[in-house]
Amino acid sequence: MSSPWLRLSYAIDTASKVAGALAALASVALALLIVYDATMRYAFHEGSVALQELEWQLFDILFLLGLAYALKHDKHVRVDILYTRFSPRMKEIIRIVTMLLFVIPFGLLVVWYSWDFTLQSFLQHESSPDPGGLCCRWIIKSFVVVAFGLLILQAMSETIKAFYRLRQLKEEGMKGVSR
Repeated sequence: MSSPWLRLSYAIDTASKVAGALAALASVALALLIVYDATMRYAFHEGSVALQELEWQLFDILFLLGLAYALKHDKHVRVDILYTRFSPRMKEIIRIVTMLLFVIPFGLLVVWYSWDFTLQSFLQHESSPDPGGLCCRWIIKSFVVVAFGLLILQAMSETIKAFYRLRQLKEEGMKGVSR
């Protein structure tokens, strides 16, 4: 397992684990912020547009950073009506095809278009349209670029691992035939 491709795959997996840990921290921060905001709103009749927008943005960050982590741990949404009945070899082939034909191209499109929106937001100093809202909307928009970049990398990692699992299945099959 000392292949440079597998080492690259495991490095990408590490980046996805870090993103997952950051998503977990965002989740904790979001929970604390919601408790604080609700307490201030109902106990003291004080609300803040900026805090509410920050809650929305933390939720977005949590979701976006969790994308690659979910793919790495195979916790994404998939209809398993037929998939569970396939052989291990066919499952690996399906995994490769779906990554190469769907996940990576879709991720590239999202990165391509969201980069322009992020750059435009940065150059225009876009801020919240609501009085008292947050400034620097380009920050949350940049998380779309980062998250889908990580998703593309994780899809590449999953493709590499699927190729190696296919190779192992083939070698095991050849050993069984030669006996």
